[in-house]
Amino acid sequence: MADLYALDFDGVLCDSCGESSLSAVKAAKVRWPSLFDGVESSLEDWIVDQMHIVRPVVETGYENLLLVRLLLEIQMPSIRKSSIAEGLTVEEILENWSTIKPVIMAEWDEDRDVLIDLFGKVRDEWIDNDLATWIGANRFYPGVADALKFASSKLYIVTTKQGRFAEALLREIAGVVIPPERIYGLGTGPKVKVLKQLQDMPEHEGLTLQYDPFR
Repeated sequence: MADLYALDFDGVLCDSCGESSLSAVKAAKVRWPSLFDGVESSLEDWIVDQMHIVRPVVETGYENLLLVRLLLEIQMPSIRKSSIAEGLTVEEILENWSTIKPVIMAEWDEDRDVLIDLFGKVRDEWIDNDLATWIGANRFYPGVADALKFASSKLYIVTTKQGRFAEALLREIAGVVIPPERIYGLGTGPKVKVLKQLQDMPEHEGLTLQYDPFR
């Protein structure tokens, strides 16, 4: 029986932690400019380093902005607005992000959709102004590009990343063109629902769905 492959993107095909962390810092400066007044580059570098550690808790890109601000508040008591930032450790963020996130969203009076839109716009501006640097901040894992190029099975990308960014990285780094209709990105619905839709398509009858999620 033939297989049908649905692949996650970040953490499965592409190591985008560097790019998403840098984009989050850029977006955080736009969203909360006063908080970054006087912040030295060494502190920004520290935040980016810590973002590599807390990356596993991120389900959707906008959460990177929240993590950047939370890390900043941990280091700078003078700008602290969150009741939980004092004494908070990176290990505690990793263990308790699902309970931390709604608290800081409420205390900072933030809107998920606004942050998603901002994160996308900042990435778009980076791509428009300096595509080479944006591309260079991402990398595909060894062997992925060849596996995608020579795959004999039908492939779909199912990701919480905005589809246009996944498509651009596949094209520019991996040299692979996957039609937009086979990239299910942010806004196309929960992954479980998308996977069921793929299984139920008439053209996929008799195929065994294989899904490789981020671990």
